[in-house]
Amino acid sequence: MKAAFKLSPGKLTIAWLFILPVLLIRAFTTLYPTVVTFVSSLFEINIFKGGDWTFIGFDNFVTVLQDEKVLTSIKFTLIFTSVSMAFHIIFGIFVAMLLNVRFKGKKFLRTVTLIPWAMPMIVTGLASKWAFNNTYGLINDLIRRFNPDFQFDWLIYPASARLAVIMVDLWKDVPFFAILLLAGLQFIPDEIYESAKIDGAGAVKSFWAITMPLLMRTLLTLCIFFTLWRIVSYDIVYAMTTGGPGDATSLLAYRISVEAFTNLNIGYASAIAVCLFLIMVVFSSLNLVAIKRTEH
Repeated sequence: MKAAFKLSPGKLTIAWLFILPVLLIRAFTTLYPTVVTFVSSLFEINIFKGGDWTFIGFDNFVTVLQDEKVLTSIKFTLIFTSVSMAFHIIFGIFVAMLLNVRFKGKKFLRTVTLIPWAMPMIVTGLASKWAFNNTYGLINDLIRRFNPDFQFDWLIYPASARLAVIMVDLWKDVPFFAILLLAGLQFIPDEIYESAKIDGAGAVKSFWAITMPLLMRTLLTLCIFFTLWRIVSYDIVYAMTTGGPGDATSLLAYRISVEAFTNLNIGYASAIAVCLFLIMVVFSSLNLVAIKRTEH
């Protein structure tokens, strides 16, 4: 069978010629910017002197380790990613299990569930900025229906502003996460649950003994992509808090944009981007290790 699919040298050359344009485009849009970012992180780039590049070695990275604003951004990025993904998993599984129940109108409910995800994040962020306002915000209005004297401006205190950003991120993306988990749930045969029920297993035991083991690979695969999306999040902070109060909600991707396009410190922004890349590699590696362990 393998010999039947073996290409002759001429056909193999033609195949590579067809693939080459795609590879060149991919290299230009992905590989080239990555290499330039790593190289520019070793330079001080002065765009006011005709783009003068001065080699400074690893000085930018030393500055990163001493920059309180960047360290705060790294800290919040790790908090935001870890907490958000933990609740993505908890709420995502819960919503997916609910949507997997057979009832009339489930197709409509699944469609409605995706509405928050379908909204652009920049729109969600701007709407949330109004929603968390103390005077006319939706959140405080709901709370005041039970506690009329409640007064609190969510976005002017570091802890509550961070909580608000994480809550909005969960509201926006958990529905999509749940729908993808639902697809994984539907691949689990009903016969397995019926056999477990005959053997005396209840709903809780079936969940931990059947659902979670069979769903684990799908769950971990989704975690890779959703974790990376959390790490490089930018628009939610830009629209909702602009990194404030102070730098409390400044994610690392937002800090890079500020250094590159506001402070015009291209070399330093590149060094921060390299740090962001390394953080992404660490998180991805941990997820890949977890996936490999589920195979045994």
